[in-house]
Amino acid sequence: MRSPLRGLRGRLLVAFVLVAAVATLTTGALTFREARVGVLQQGQDTVIKRLRHHVNGVAPGIGYPPGQSDLEWVATEVAGAEPAQNWRVLVTYREMRATSTPQDRFTELTPAMRSAVADRRAAVFQRVSTDGRSSLVVGMPITLETSGEPPASGVVVFVTVPQTVEQGYVDALVAAIGRAVVPALGLAVLLALLAARGVLRPVRELRRATRRIAEGHLDTRLAVNGSDELADLSHTFNETAVALEESVSELRRMEARARRFVADVSHELRTPLAAMSAVTDILDEDAAGLDPDTATAVRLISEETVKLARLVDDLMEISRFDAGAADLRLDDIDLAESLRRTLAARAWLDLVDARLPGSGELRGRVDPRRLDVVVANLVGNALRHGARPVQLRLHAREMMDVDAPGWAVIEVLDSGPGIPADVLPHVFDRFYKSDTARTRTEGSGLGLSITAENVHLHGGTVRAANRAEGGAVFTVEIPLRQPRHQPPSQLPKRSLRLSLKEGES
Repeated sequence: MRSPLRGLRGRLLVAFVLVAAVATLTTGALTFREARVGVLQQGQDTVIKRLRHHVNGVAPGIGYPPGQSDLEWVATEVAGAEPAQNWRVLVTYREMRATSTPQDRFTELTPAMRSAVADRRAAVFQRVSTDGRSSLVVGMPITLETSGEPPASGVVVFVTVPQTVEQGYVDALVAAIGRAVVPALGLAVLLALLAARGVLRPVRELRRATRRIAEGHLDTRLAVNGSDELADLSHTFNETAVALEESVSELRRMEARARRFVADVSHELRTPLAAMSAVTDILDEDAAGLDPDTATAVRLISEETVKLARLVDDLMEISRFDAGAADLRLDDIDLAESLRRTLAARAWLDLVDARLPGSGELRGRVDPRRLDVVVANLVGNALRHGARPVQLRLHAREMMDVDAPGWAVIEVLDSGPGIPADVLPHVFDRFYKSDTARTRTEGSGLGLSITAENVHLHGGTVRAANRAEGGAVFTVEIPLRQPRHQPPSQLPKRSLRLSLKEGES
């Protein structure tokens, strides 16, 4: 089973959905980051501003150098000045320290921050997280009131403020972005589906049109809409279809002219050949009374005339097949009796080992004349090119479905050297010769081709193969019942080619 991602539709959908998802998630992430920074920055600025206000208020009351009591007073005043009462204050001066809450170890304060505050005279802040709770730690040095640049007093006020409110804002922001991303992503997927459909529709139409062209509907054209790349592709397809239709039409006209030429030539040759055959028959009868050289020449002319007459008949028969003028004259006959008459008419009863069913055991609705041509060509070919004994077999093929129409199987076997492997695929080709140096043969080179055409006309198959025990075997399978009122032109020629290929294997 083919993976859905191997198709163009699946790949387009995945690509569009990925692009939409990445764009949506990126937009949401950037929005979240900017909003979070804004919320935290606002909270941080507010704390620093309020801490500076409170420190400025208590700084004048500190003695210098400050004592422990001064530090405790500053810590208590700064913590108590905040209305929310959630500030934890640490005041340090050298080794002394005081906190707003007794025994508060102020673990959030890092050495790095302590060092940063000692080196600067501005406020320093740091966000810390303890036990999953975020806090803001701000350090602010107290300066002495002097003229010029105020020197640092060494007293530093540290404040730890929980950011519960800001964290609540951030959590609410995450939830809001999550609620916005889901419908945005769904809308993006919907737009991706519509975009993929817009791209795939012309592709499907192109595929459908290509199949119709392959089925022989050369007048198939695509509707050209718009001016994009797909429209250019449709326009190119139409131009190609027009060129193909013109080429095929020209080839058909040339083929029809060639068939007509062969038919006309063959027809024109029949009358003089008939006269020549009559003359050669008379000469054959008188050949015994002629001198040996003249008698040999007369017999040679007679044989060549017979071959030429047979070739003309075969060419006319081939022309009828090519023109679609060959038809079936069906009759319900005893197949075994028909095959016996074929052998008897050519005096082959003593040359062929016929293994046929009894009288009346296998009947079929076939064209007797064409069946005679098929069997005569195959048996004659076996006698000329194979070796005796030659066998002719006939039996019915067993069908799995008892209601299905039966098939008759005719086999012609010889005991010759068999058919070379490189010749097997071409034995039913017209004028095919296995030995290219041998330009003249006893037959016309069309017998097996006419056999295949007759079998095909019956809706059957024919194949050639070599036997394991030596020799060649030709197998013909034809249905015992032919459809009534079926014009021969409706029989597909490609089925013949396929059946021959099967036989070659």
